[in-house]
Amino acid sequence: MLTVRKSSERGHADHGWLDSYHTFSFAGYRNPDWMGFGPLRVINEDRVAPGAGFPAHSHEDMEIISWVLAGALEHKDSLGNGGVIRPGELQRMRAGHGITHSEYNASTTEPVHFLQIWIEPDAYGLEPGYEQVAFAPDALAGRLRLIASNDGRDGSVTIHQDATVRAGRLAAGDRVTLDLAPGRRAWLHVATGRVTVRGYPLEAGDALAIRFESSVEIEALEPSELVGFDLP
Repeated sequence: MLTVRKSSERGHADHGWLDSYHTFSFAGYRNPDWMGFGPLRVINEDRVAPGAGFPAHSHEDMEIISWVLAGALEHKDSLGNGGVIRPGELQRMRAGHGITHSEYNASTTEPVHFLQIWIEPDAYGLEPGYEQVAFAPDALAGRLRLIASNDGRDGSVTIHQDATVRAGRLAAGDRVTLDLAPGRRAWLHVATGRVTVRGYPLEAGDALAIRFESSVEIEALEPSELVGFDLP
C-alpha cells in the first residue's frame, strides 16, 4: 500500500532567518494524521539564512540526523563536539539523557538547505553522543546508499533503533529499487528533483509511505536526491 504525502500539504513556518517545512507534526504545527511514521518522528526541510542558525538548546531521548542538500552547517554541543557538514556528509547526534547544541549556517553569504530528521530510540536515558561521516559522491550516485543503521555497517553512522536510512542521487532515467522485508514499512522522501513510483509522480518535498509491499521501483525524471527509511 502506497500513501502519498504531498509537499504542499506539509506544515510551514517562516521565521525570516529560518524557512521550514514540516512533514510531521512539529512545534506549532499539529496534524493528527501525521504525527510520525513508526519511530520516524520528524523530517523538517530547513533553509537557514547566511550567518543565522539555531542557538544553544537542549534535547533528550532522540536520534537526530542532519543531511545537508546545499551549503554548510556548523555544529557545536555540550560534549565538546564541533564540525561543519556539507552535501554528502551525515551528522548524527544522540540526545540520550540530555545534550545541548547549536546549529548555524557556516556561511555569511550563502543559505544552507538541509533535512533535520528525528528518529525515536529503542531505549531511553542513553549516553549522549555525536558522529559525522562523509560519503563520496560516487557512493551516492545511481543508488540508495546506506548512511545510518543500528550496527554502523558499511561505514554508516549508528542509530539506536531497528531502522536504516539510505540516500542517493539519481540522474534522469536512473532506476532504483527499495526492498522491504516482511513486517517492515518504509518512508521515501524526495529531497530534490522529480521521480515516479508505480505511476505516482513525486516532486521535491513529496514523500511516500510504503506498507505491505516487498519492493518498490523508483525512476528519476530529472536529477533527484532521495532519502529512504526502512522501519519496524
